[in-house]
Amino acid sequence: MTVLSLTVADAQSMREIGQGVIAPRVHAGDLIIVTGELGAGKTTLVQGIGAGLGVRGPVTSPTFIIARTHPSETGGLSLIHADAYRLTSLAELDDLDLDTTLDEAVTVVEWGEGLAEVLSDDRLHVAIHRVRGGDVSEGDGGPRTILLRGVGPSWEARPFSAPQGGAE
Repeated sequence: MTVLSLTVADAQSMREIGQGVIAPRVHAGDLIIVTGELGAGKTTLVQGIGAGLGVRGPVTSPTFIIARTHPSETGGLSLIHADAYRLTSLAELDDLDLDTTLDEAVTVVEWGEGLAEVLSDDRLHVAIHRVRGGDVSEGDGGPRTILLRGVGPSWEARPFSAPQGGAE
């Protein structure tokens, strides 16, 4: 299991983790499950992943839309950004047909823990925890701890390393 723990100070650092640590390591078919309380910075992290992939944006929270597709503007991977916050069952997740596009894009599911794991045995779990109060998307959120945990053989072959500056 590949694991990296980082502390980020602000929203820009959260985006940099997505862009500089996660995006360079993803492949077509990857599933990323992001967890954290409201305002922890889940969507901010996904914005960084989208920037790293060079997708058409803006990447915003898909809470009410449930899932958005962001095609690549550079000929690379597309980003499927889903929000499982309002989903209550595997049947509802199945209705999104995420498994039909899973092989062609990088799929990120916010609030997906305990639900989205059925989509792939190989996946990256990202857990974001507030060190103290605030909302990182507002820029005043204070530090966050991010735990990146790769599950499955494909992630064993992609070790993480801490970025230079911005995170520790």
